[in-house]
Amino acid sequence: MAAYKPVVVQACPKLGEKITQDTLYWRGYKTPVQIKEFGAVNKIDFSPVPPYNYAVTASSRVSGFSEAFMLLSFSTGRCNALLFFQIHIYGRYSQEPIKTFSRFRDAAYCATYRDDGRLLAAGSEDGSICLFDVSGKAPLRQFEGHTKPVHLVGFLSDKYRIFSGGDDYSSNLWDIPSATEIISYHEHTDYVRCGCASKVNADVFITGSYDHTVKLFDARTKSSVLTIEHGHPVESVLLFPSGGLLVSAGGRYVKVWDVLKGGQLLVSLKNHHKTVTCLCLNSSGERLLSGSLDRHVKIYSTTSYKVVHSFNYATSILSLALSPEDETIVVGMTNGVLNVKHRKPEEKSENTQKKRQPAYRTYVKGRSYMPKQEDFCVSKPVKRVLRKYDKLLRSFQSSKALDAVLEPPIMLHTPEVTVAVMQELHRRGTLRSALAGRDEKQVNLLLTFVARRVIEPRFTPVLVTVADMITDIYQPVVGQSAIVDKQFLKLQEAIGKEIDYQEELLEVLGMMDTLFATFTKKKDTCLEENKSNGVTEIIETNMNF
Repeated sequence: MAAYKPVVVQACPKLGEKITQDTLYWRGYKTPVQIKEFGAVNKIDFSPVPPYNYAVTASSRVSGFSEAFMLLSFSTGRCNALLFFQIHIYGRYSQEPIKTFSRFRDAAYCATYRDDGRLLAAGSEDGSICLFDVSGKAPLRQFEGHTKPVHLVGFLSDKYRIFSGGDDYSSNLWDIPSATEIISYHEHTDYVRCGCASKVNADVFITGSYDHTVKLFDARTKSSVLTIEHGHPVESVLLFPSGGLLVSAGGRYVKVWDVLKGGQLLVSLKNHHKTVTCLCLNSSGERLLSGSLDRHVKIYSTTSYKVVHSFNYATSILSLALSPEDETIVVGMTNGVLNVKHRKPEEKSENTQKKRQPAYRTYVKGRSYMPKQEDFCVSKPVKRVLRKYDKLLRSFQSSKALDAVLEPPIMLHTPEVTVAVMQELHRRGTLRSALAGRDEKQVNLLLTFVARRVIEPRFTPVLVTVADMITDIYQPVVGQSAIVDKQFLKLQEAIGKEIDYQEELLEVLGMMDTLFATFTKKKDTCLEENKSNGVTEIIETNMNF
């Protein structure tokens, strides 16, 4: 008696994400912690020194009855909003601010640490710049000079000067000890919203503006020394630690420029669907991160500038920061939520010694041995484990075998198994009997599967036959069950849409055939002309002789 052969399930290639070292590395972060701020988070900046606290700038204008920051003036009988515009300092693992700077008259922007982590500077809506000691609360210095909001503040690498940019189109340089303005540049023609300082040269800083330009300034000159045209309003700029490469972000583009070659464009990246709002480098400078209003953070390799990984967030992203040791990623969003991810600690087993594994030759020993003529070979029978539907098919229980593959786990996750059993039943000639005699619930389940999967090309040949049989068997009872009638209508709609798609494809195919036929005729005409010209030349040559 021949042994039963299990049902052959058609294997289809699965399209999955390619697992790389970058994928494993960036997936090594814990579940994010959500911290709610009182406004859109416009800037996040990590302290460059341990314990790597980070400053969060978030401001929101409040009016009317607010849940916080409200002062009732009973003498006038009116409700006045008392606004506190604050900068919060968070520890790496704290979910509550460990310190707050609130001495602002209006909205605060762009809080930035100095390289030694001891000072913090921030701009504000009223055009002033405040300088704080991290260990204190009151401002150490206040710089007045901008006439409109200041969205850019940073320290030069000499630690004694501050550069700023505001909505009055100006870029200013300030002296910290004397709290005076050193020089003011008025070269931009729109809001100055981003900038960075060179770590190599203490006199160089860069600003980006909504006038689509990025300008490089040298404090020793009275005008900019380099202007780069980005092509879109510039939201963020970043200078590599070497000082030779500059990254600008604006619109949907992230562009890399060679500063040493006069601002030559090296790469233009367009991997986001909406405006790119922030840029960040990891600690080694080998990975570039960009955040966008499309709710994604893209991670690029700085050697190939290809996307190696990406994160997806709930809402649009305004700010992004990575801790100096890449241990923490903090993302600020438009809804005022801080998303904080920490790396999972690496498990180190120093005391435990690894158990010595057998050598490779142990596993392959005897595999290449060829039996001799006098050897007696003993073959060990291989026990084959059959699936539930195979056992039922082996005992010719067609209807129960079909029920076994119509269970939700199989039907939803491995539909190819369900279709393979249907195909086997059709081959045996028992498919019609397996489909017949079912109640309302079973017919509903069967039609749901067919209507959902009949449009998939790998299942269409089998499921069209199944749909034809179901319609033929249950046609007399149509109209008796609203549930079954609804599933028949869904099946009709799915098949109708597929037919429309096929008709459109046939129209496109006809257009392409006509186009290719035109090309072929032109090619044949050219060949005939060349042949005729060749014959004419030969005749003329013979006549000359």
